[in-house]
Amino acid sequence: MTGTERRIALALAGTFSSRMLGLFMILPVFTLYATELEGYTMTLAGLAMGIYGFTQAIFQIPMGMLSDRIGRKPVIIAGLVVFALGSVVAAMSDTMIGVIMGRALQGAGAIASAVMALAADLTREEHRIKVMALIGISIGLSFAVAMVAGPILHGWFGVPGIFWTTALLAVGGIIIILTLVPKPVISRFHRDTELELNWFHKAVKDSQLLRADIGIFILHLNLMATFVVVPRLLQNQLGMDVANHWKVYLPVLGLSMLIIAPFIILAEKKRKVREVLIGAVLVLILSQIGLDLLSGTVAGMVFVLLLFFCAFNLLEATLPSLVAKLAPVAHKGTAMGVYTTSQFLGIFAGGLAGGWISQHWDANAVFIFNALTAAVWLFLAYTMRQPQYFSSQLLNLGEIDKTQAQILVKELTAIEGVEEATIIAEDGIAFLKVDRKKLDMEALYAYSAAR
Repeated sequence: MTGTERRIALALAGTFSSRMLGLFMILPVFTLYATELEGYTMTLAGLAMGIYGFTQAIFQIPMGMLSDRIGRKPVIIAGLVVFALGSVVAAMSDTMIGVIMGRALQGAGAIASAVMALAADLTREEHRIKVMALIGISIGLSFAVAMVAGPILHGWFGVPGIFWTTALLAVGGIIIILTLVPKPVISRFHRDTELELNWFHKAVKDSQLLRADIGIFILHLNLMATFVVVPRLLQNQLGMDVANHWKVYLPVLGLSMLIIAPFIILAEKKRKVREVLIGAVLVLILSQIGLDLLSGTVAGMVFVLLLFFCAFNLLEATLPSLVAKLAPVAHKGTAMGVYTTSQFLGIFAGGLAGGWISQHWDANAVFIFNALTAAVWLFLAYTMRQPQYFSSQLLNLGEIDKTQAQILVKELTAIEGVEEATIIAEDGIAFLKVDRKKLDMEALYAYSAAR
């Protein structure tokens, strides 16, 4: 990538990850704080944690489509303003309803689709996958930072202080967009990053893609339901003050990232995605059973949380790659749109279910519920077919007509390592599935308009 492309990628990754950091920071502390709010019940506390996922799922696709019409930066800035407003509402509220309204507003500032589209506008097709990967990595890091920073900030300022910090992060994102990210010369529709309504029904009917969509739904359901109750167990059952919970999360998250690295390599380099996926879901189930049986001691809690985060981080890293392998390259944006909508709906369902179950039964019932939902996923993963191990590749061909496109499809598929080619003539883009171990890059880039 050029220096400009790297700067744009880092700026957009910083904007998006800072927003997610603000959303995640209340995860390890909110249910302890919620008891101080007027109208508190565990069901409402779980709803407050998960409601942003519901509004995010509703607004992310319309906001992306709106950015096609009025521009990317205005939509992103407006989304960040709404997000900041929601943070302020939540910070100033002393009732459960007020916090729920604030969290719903946070989710309504849905900028994911617009950020991805802006990244596509400002970077060349040949490097777009690197940019998207950088944004994805930044989101993963923001989750890890949030799990540690949340308890620390709670000890300093309380949960209202976390919401104020979140509002400041949104303002910082606005400044980044205004000062570091240029306005694209041309904004156009990008099939690899945006949703196509006329292909949407195919994405939701594809049985293999649907397995990944259900999987990410269940994974985030498990995450939210687990952290409705785990902070309460750490404080009430194990006697750990909330300000010290980071001492559990920091080593557990750090060690889990080291443990999963070889399995990510195994999945991608050794072509064992299906096997790694099945193993990770099985570990997720075992972690929930462990939380039910072993969380009565600090050592037991640390061990089962390590299992949980190993499974969660590995699945979070593996599933987007699986979707990319299963989806046609020219329609990957639609497949990812359905996937991320499923993720946010899982966040909502997990918060609500975790709160309701723990209110009417107990924490162990939440863990059993999680294990049962993960068992459904295990069956779906086991019956999934082995994906093709081809990578996505985009190539800008410049201005071509339909006749040239038909000729170029034959020529590109004749290149060693190119397994599939789709060319959209009006876009001037070739969407390719390639085997990187065999790919003749020199022959491929001979067709690049940039060259």
